[in-house]
Parts: sequence; C-alpha cells; structure tokens
Amino acid sequence: MASLRILTLPLTTLILALFVRILFAVVYHRRRRRNSVGFFHPYTNDGGGGERVLWCAVKAVQEESPDLDCVVYTGDHDASPETLAARAIDRFGVELIRRPKVVHLYKRKWIDETTYPRFTMICQSLGSMYLSWEALCAYTPLYYFDTSGYAFTYPVAWMFGCKIICYTHYPTISLDMLSRVNAQNSMYNNDTLIAKSAFFSQCKVIYYKLFSLMYGIVGSHAYIAMVNSSWTQSHIQKLWGIPDRIKRVYPPCDTSGLQMLALERSMEPLKIISVAQFRPEKAHLLQLEAFAAAVKILDSDLPRPKLQFVGSCRNEADEMRLQHLKDRSKELELDMLLYFHHKSELKYVVSLLGGAAIGIHSMVDEHFGISVVEYMAAGAIPIAHNSAGPKMDIVLPEDGKQTGFLAKTLEEYADAILRIIRMSASQRLEMAAAARKRASHFSEQRFYQDFKSAVRPIMSNTTHSVT
Repeated sequence: MASLRILTLPLTTLILALFVRILFAVVYHRRRRRNSVGFFHPYTNDGGGGERVLWCAVKAVQEESPDLDCVVYTGDHDASPETLAARAIDRFGVELIRRPKVVHLYKRKWIDETTYPRFTMICQSLGSMYLSWEALCAYTPLYYFDTSGYAFTYPVAWMFGCKIICYTHYPTISLDMLSRVNAQNSMYNNDTLIAKSAFFSQCKVIYYKLFSLMYGIVGSHAYIAMVNSSWTQSHIQKLWGIPDRIKRVYPPCDTSGLQMLALERSMEPLKIISVAQFRPEKAHLLQLEAFAAAVKILDSDLPRPKLQFVGSCRNEADEMRLQHLKDRSKELELDMLLYFHHKSELKYVVSLLGGAAIGIHSMVDEHFGISVVEYMAAGAIPIAHNSAGPKMDIVLPEDGKQTGFLAKTLEEYADAILRIIRMSASQRLEMAAAARKRASHFSEQRFYQDFKSAVRPIMSNTTHSVT
C-alpha cells in the first residue's frame, strides 16, 4: 500500500500542476480580452463556400460594429492582412472595409484528417480544442466567431470569457450518418470493411451516439448559432438543444453578378459545368460516369456535349483524386470531351458559368449547395442531388415552374442530362429563367441583412464590454 502511494504521488502532483497552469493561463487571458471579433478559420485558402462566408461575415461585422477589430486565426503561414484582403476581392469579389488582423496557428496538423487514419472525427474534434487553445492564448477577443464548424472549441472559448458565435455549414455528425451505419451502407465516411460487418457497424453506432452526446454539449455553449439551410437547422436543433439561439441565414451567393449573364447559350457544343473542390464527398466520379452513360446513348444527330470540372485541391489526397478522374476519363475514352480547370480565379469561373447550359452537383446531403445557386443565377439548369439543401431549399418550383432536376442514381443523372440536351430552345430558356428567379432568394444582400439581424442583439455598440 505504501509503495502504491509513492507511485501515485508524482502523478497526482503532475495533474495538479497542469490544472493550476491551465487555470492561471485562463485567468491571465480573460483579463486581457480585446475589443474585437476573432474568426476561427484555420484554412483560409480552401476556395470553397465556407471561405466566402468568412469574408462576407468579416465585412458584415465591420459594417455593423466599426469599433470592433476583426482578427482571423489561420494556419496558412503565408497569410497576411494584405494577402487575405486581396484574396477576398480576387476570389470572391468581397471588398473589406479594413484589412483584418492575422494570428498564425502553428498546430494545424492536429485538425488535419490525414493525421488520424482511424477515429478521425473525435480526434479532429479534440485536436481543434488544442488548436483553439493556441489561438486564444495568442490573442483573446471579446467575441469568438467560428466559421469552420469546430464546435469542440466552444468550451475553450467559453473558459476564456469569449461570447461565442458560429456559422455552421453542416453538423459534424447527423442522424442520417447514424442511419447509414445502422443500414451498413458503404460511403466515403463509412469504410467498406466496417459496412460489411454487423459487429463493427454496431460498434460504430455506439461511437457515433457517444459523439453525438458530446457534440450536443459543446454546441450548446454558442450564444448565437447561425445555420445555412433548413436541413442543417433541423439537425442542429435536435443535437444542440438550443432552438431559440439558432438562426437560419442562407449563405452569400454571388447572384447579382451572375444574373447579368445572358440566358441564351450555344448548344454546339452544349457545355456542362461542375464547380466543387475535389473532395471525396463531392462525388465527381458519379458525374463522370453519368456523363459517359448519357453520351453513349445520345442521338447520333446531336453534337457531343462537353463536361468541365472546376475546383481546387486542399491537399495531396485531393490532388490524387483529381488525377484519378483524369485517368478514368481516358479509360472511358472521354478525354476529348472533358476539361479540368484547377485553381481558377473568380472572373474565369464566371466566364465558364456564362457558357454552360447545365450545372451538375452530386454530393449526398449537401448542407446547402452554393454551387447549385450559382448555376441557377448564371442561367445553367441545375442537376443536383435529391437530398438536403438542394431538395429542401434550392431546386424548388418558382411561380409554378420547374427550376431544375434532382437525381440520386447514375441512371437518373444521365437521364436528366439527356432531357436537357433534347429540350427545345424555348423550353430550356423558360426553365433557366425560372431557375434564375429562384436564385435571387439567396443573394449576398440577403445574407448581410439576415446576418446583421442575427448578431445585432449581442454585438451592438452598447454591449462591448470586457468586464
């Protein structure tokens, strides 16, 4: 017994010393909170819809509360106030009122999915807590604003005395994910080995349920939680249990500039466009296979359509995915009908959208679907996945007229492509016009209005206090 006490004493002392150190760090930084908004966005060069929300959110805060400094926490070490402000304009057309301050993060590897080959979700979440600790120790704002969906950072920000605001694009875990594991369906986030085993599937269900409980606890720390769609709102309300603090704010879509494009399109050849990062969940391969199936049975007297993939790569895994698409297109003998546009600037993407008659999207349970809205605003008829945001919010009738197509299977996508190709010019123009009108519901101006309305109760000038 005496030897056990001797062994446990150093461990107890170590734990106590760690606790005291954490306590002193929290108290020290709580007293030094700055009159500012800290935007937690570790990847400021991803080029997706999340980055557009970041810059529009920064601009909205600058307009609503000009006395507050805006600070961006980023793991991109080449980022500076000048480069980030320039990127906001060049990539997204968002002109900030002032350049944001930058706090560099050096522990971003702790949230990189490649760091965790197994138990990725929980490990990334715990890693985000460590990364937010680094961020808040470097700079402690009055308002902590998460624009990347790292809910496990909220208790850390709460300890530092920050008021927590978030814009959630999608829940880290959803009831749909649980049902797929229960049904043993293989997907990008459910390994085939697990899907084939009833035992491993049940183990994963238990893991998901425990994670859901933890996710609900950390998410409930948010003062205001903005969500981007009806689908995301329904899941977050169930998981976080704070319905009164959840506000639906549709993401900013560049509909005004795109709506200036002509609706008439050249059909020789007809162009199909796919705008999305080369991530696994975007399901580019399904688009390619559906295109191949449509071309194979297309009437011989009709010109062959062209498919254009437009997107960026976050890492080496995305680069490999892009290369696999190129290799597969050669196997299908489609390389002459395909174009790949990598790291394209906004103006070039707009020009491509202006020439496309069809916009294709195939992500299952896409929380919203900014690319679908952009297709519609530009005058391209959308073919989107029949789930979540596109189904519930976007590809809906406008004035009783059809605005696009929804599909799930390869055959349904191929059929939708063929139906649009075979439309008369007047039929295509009528649908494109209805789609464009529908897209006007999701403008940047609407985002700014709803965003400011959501944050105004806790971010008005009279409440800026660090006591």
